[in-house]
Amino acid sequence: MPGPLNGVRVVDCTTVVLGPWAAQQLGDLGAEVIKVEPPEGDTTRQLGPMKNRDMGAFYLAVNRNKRSIVLDLKQESARRVLLRLTERADVFLHNYRPRAAKRLGLSYEMFQAVNPGIIYVGTYGFRAAGPYGEKPAYDDIIQAASGIASLQSALVGEPRYVPTIVADKTSSTSVLTAVLAALYHKARTGEGQEVEVPMFESLVAWVMVEHLYGETFVPAQESIGYKRVLNRYRRPFKTKDGHLAILPYTDQNWRDFFVIASRQDLLDDARFRTLGTRLRHIDILYEELGKIATTRTNAEWLADLDEKGIPAMVVNSLESLLHDPQLEATGFWQVVNHPSEGTLRLPGIPTRYGKTPGDIRRLPPRLGEHSMEILREIGLGASEIDGLLASGATRGERANGTGDQA
Repeated sequence: MPGPLNGVRVVDCTTVVLGPWAAQQLGDLGAEVIKVEPPEGDTTRQLGPMKNRDMGAFYLAVNRNKRSIVLDLKQESARRVLLRLTERADVFLHNYRPRAAKRLGLSYEMFQAVNPGIIYVGTYGFRAAGPYGEKPAYDDIIQAASGIASLQSALVGEPRYVPTIVADKTSSTSVLTAVLAALYHKARTGEGQEVEVPMFESLVAWVMVEHLYGETFVPAQESIGYKRVLNRYRRPFKTKDGHLAILPYTDQNWRDFFVIASRQDLLDDARFRTLGTRLRHIDILYEELGKIATTRTNAEWLADLDEKGIPAMVVNSLESLLHDPQLEATGFWQVVNHPSEGTLRLPGIPTRYGKTPGDIRRLPPRLGEHSMEILREIGLGASEIDGLLASGATRGERANGTGDQA
């Protein structure tokens, strides 16, 4: 059964994570995705352990359900091929900075001229119209600029990066949302359009969902920053044999928790009776919660908390996620056999569709694996392909890691 985006064609000129992960998710949902790579390949091909050249673990994580073609877009002949590719595409994704895209002749107007219905998505570090528009941007840069790094100061006394590429992945979800919205508009009207997805503005919006807080009002009603989240005692709580996330949230949750903990004094304390009063005294409350947690084991706590429906969960490590009973029971981890990389473990597709399920149809492609196939599909003859190979404007996949042309 085909996925919900079956029939949608995507040309993906992005590298690293932001664009490639968004394109992978489109592919997971059934879209045909063509990954356009420079002769040296996406930089993530070199990141992480690998069995074969250009097939690093990082690359394998964000490039399934795609075909790979090599095009050296510094050459005019390769740019003409790219335009040919987009004549029959619905979506074109790129992450060139605005001036670089224009310098390469990859502006929206160029693609619109050959395909008026194209959805042209530029994934930038910052909105192009602003003073930061041409600045290079990677995850660390956006974590710093968006305020994420400074949020750690409340916990560790100085700015720190969150130890996951949260800016890239959050912005990638914004790309996915933008593409789906533009596809819906195209389905209704037939119109394509230019779409800009900036990392900085996307992450500021994300951070400020809760942290705009008192500054929501003009003039401000209170200081900026959501106090519960910035509380220094907000952390997984130490128990007798480990750590546990414990989060009584509703008024009833807290009443039940105080009873379970045999803390009648807290149950009777007016400071902790409602959401509003608890928030005003959150430092005291979380400090007490940390002390209470140490009195039992994880299993003892979970037995009582689960019975009362009080939110609580074990603290998984990266390693334990591989054997988490929930993920095992729902078939989240997919073990597949790649023709060159052997047995691989891949995350499954989280969202489930009753009638149009997503699927892993293609495993991450080798560099230029599909160059010849795609060039023939768009109507290039043998002599044209030979000319592109001779000039280095394209190449086939590396043979046995030697870099030989197909």
